[in-house]
Amino acid sequence: MVDDKILRDVYEVLESRRDCPIDSYTSNIMKDSDKKAEDKILEKIAEECGETLIASKNDENLVYESVDLIFHTLLLLAYKGVEFDEILEEFERRRK
Repeated sequence: MVDDKILRDVYEVLESRRDCPIDSYTSNIMKDSDKKAEDKILEKIAEECGETLIASKNDENLVYESVDLIFHTLLLLAYKGVEFDEILEEFERRRK
């Protein structure tokens, strides 16, 4: 079984690559000028959303495409400076 803190770990990596860029996919997508970087991330979310919808309709690769969508959504949130605990708090608020 995968450790349930994996999302927090992934988020921390995204934040670190925003703050201390290295030569990686996530650093490279976030290092452009503010508007250009955000546009690139939003384009990836739109692309991954479409791929997730198609995967669902075709009953194949749904988990893979969904994880891509979640990853790029987390990338956007990290890029915008949202703290991971804010995300968890919102889930908790909606659960009540």
